[in-house]
Amino acid sequence: MTITIEQPHLGAVAEKKVAGGDPAELVLDGGFVVPDSNAFGDTFRNYDAESERKKTVEEFYRTNHINQTYDFVRRMREEYGRLEKTEMGVWECIELLNEFIDDSDPDLEMPQIEHLLQTAEAIRKDYPDQDWLHLTGLIHDLGKVLLHPSFGQLPQWAVVGDTFPVGCAFDECNVHFKYFKENPDYRNPKLSTKFGAYSEGCGLDNVLMSWGHDDYMYLVAKENKIALPSAGLFIIRYHSFYRTLKRRFSLAPSVKLEG
Repeated sequence: MTITIEQPHLGAVAEKKVAGGDPAELVLDGGFVVPDSNAFGDTFRNYDAESERKKTVEEFYRTNHINQTYDFVRRMREEYGRLEKTEMGVWECIELLNEFIDDSDPDLEMPQIEHLLQTAEAIRKDYPDQDWLHLTGLIHDLGKVLLHPSFGQLPQWAVVGDTFPVGCAFDECNVHFKYFKENPDYRNPKLSTKFGAYSEGCGLDNVLMSWGHDDYMYLVAKENKIALPSAGLFIIRYHSFYRTLKRRFSLAPSVKLEG
C-alpha cells in the first residue's frame, strides 16, 4: 500500500546540544535516536522474549483476537460514535490515564499519562516548529479513557493493542496470529476471504479496523473538528496499525490525504 500525506516536510532538525549538558536531555543529531533496548533489557516489540510482561501480553492478545469480530466493531462504532458518554477537557482526560497500564505493551510498564507526555516532548524536541504534531503526540493515545468508568469501562482487549482489519481474512503478520483461529469470523466464509466484506481497491478509509482507542479518538477529534491537519487525524486513527502498514495491503492500493 502506498500512503501519500501532503503535509509540510518534517525534515530533520539539526539541534545541537553543548557537551557536558544535562544527561537527562534528549540529544538530537538530526533525528530521534531509538534506544537499543526496552525497559526490561530486551529488543523492542519482542513478544517472545522472557520477561515480566510476556504472559500478560500474550493473554491480552489471545482475548483480543478471539473477541474482535466484524459485528463487534460495528456495534462499538455505532455506540461510541454518538459521543454521548461524557464531556470533559483534554487535560482532565489525560489525568484519568494515570490509573492505567497498557497490558498489550511488552516494552514498558508505566501509567499511560507518562507515555503521552514523553511522546509529545520527544516530538517537540525533534520538530519544534510543527505544533500540530506536538498536539498529535500528546493526544494520540487519549482514547484509552475507554478503560475508565466514565467512558464505559471497556476491557483492555477492546481498547489497546495492535489494530488490524476485520471483515476479511486475518493477516499472519499479526502478533500471536494463532489465536485468530478461535475468532468466529475466522470460520465465516463471507468474512474470511482475502477481501471478505469489501471490494478490491475500496480504500483504507472504508475498511473497519479492530475497535479500540485509535478509532475512538479519531471519531472524537473528527466530530469535534479539532484543529489538526488530515495527517494528524491519520496518525491518531492508524498509529497501532503499523504491522500491516509495513506490508502491501491490497484493499487500499493508494490512500491520499489532502493537507
